[in-house]
Amino acid sequence: MASNFNTASADQYELLMGRWSRRLAPKFLAFSGIADGEEVLDVGCGTGSLTFAIPEAANVKRIGGIDFSAVYAERAAALNKDPRIVISQGDACDMPFADKSYDRALSLLVLHHIPDAPKAISEMCRVVRPGGVVAACVWDTYGGFPLFRMFWDTVAAVDPTADKARNGGYFRPLAQAGELTEAFEAAGLEDVSEDTLLIRLDFQDFEDFWTPIAAGEGPHGAYVTAKSPDQQQRVKQAVSAAYESGRPDGPRSFYGVALACRGRVPQR
Repeated sequence: MASNFNTASADQYELLMGRWSRRLAPKFLAFSGIADGEEVLDVGCGTGSLTFAIPEAANVKRIGGIDFSAVYAERAAALNKDPRIVISQGDACDMPFADKSYDRALSLLVLHHIPDAPKAISEMCRVVRPGGVVAACVWDTYGGFPLFRMFWDTVAAVDPTADKARNGGYFRPLAQAGELTEAFEAAGLEDVSEDTLLIRLDFQDFEDFWTPIAAGEGPHGAYVTAKSPDQQQRVKQAVSAAYESGRPDGPRSFYGVALACRGRVPQR
């Protein structure tokens, strides 16, 4: 299995994560670096949040995008109006690209959803030319993502069977500080550096938050939609109470911390 992110709908993905990916993409590009004339690969491109931000950051020569979900890859391809961009469906752990065919391989909010993340990093290194850059960004799922900690802690309080899903969500591969650095160095990358990136996640009201989860999107949606209708309603009521926290339903803003890491492919 190349991904454990539950894919249900491109529209619901936009509500669950795509809109935040777009907010994070410019910060990630500033961290990872990009230059005119480069050929860049977006690994786990989703619906194109990072892919479409790349030509806004630099006058690149070519952009490739690949995602394991055909639903997301098809949406990104349908949205694309730039002839330099080619989107395809594929496996990050077995990419259909030649060795040394890109100047940079970037991955935004993906590696912590890949069970064999070291293999994906190895593939990113393989397709990048010597001296090129590999960079990735993941959510700090335990310490820096209070929105979904609110969800999982609340759910676990009303459903003891949620512990496994909660704990697995908190401690995903590479989602703790320093783990990306260790993985990049183990892959043979040089000049490795890691930093944190911060954005805000803003919601109009509880339904704005809950809708993609109720539709089955992502790990949270997979958990909810596996429950009976009565259990789903109980979970929704508990999470709604946590969201509102004694105040009328309405706008809420949460911070989101991402861990970003970059390294250089050795000159050989």
